[in-house]
Order: sequence, then structure tokens, then C-alpha cells
Amino acid sequence: MIRKLASGEYRLYSRKVNPKTGKRRNLGTFKSRAAAEKHERDVQYFKRH
Repeated sequence: MIRKLASGEYRLYSRKVNPKTGKRRNLGTFKSRAAAEKHERDVQYFKRH
């Protein structure tokens, strides 16, 4: 899940909420949305390999 920040950067959050905090886990901040989308694909790949 990608959200745009006030600073103009994009942050990748986990899809599920963390039960301990009740919020989504931050998986990285990126300058462009394309970079964030690429990293999200990488994360999904490594979750299964």
C-alpha cells in the first residue's frame, strides 16, 4: 500500500495492520511512486521465495 506524504515522497506500508500497534508497518520511503511500486513487487516476490 503506497501513500503520498506531505513532503512529496511516497511511503510503502504493509497491507495488514500490525496487531501490536494497530498501524501499518513502514516498508520504506521513496522519491517516486514508480520506485515504491517496484519495491512493493520485490517485497511480494521475497515473501514467496
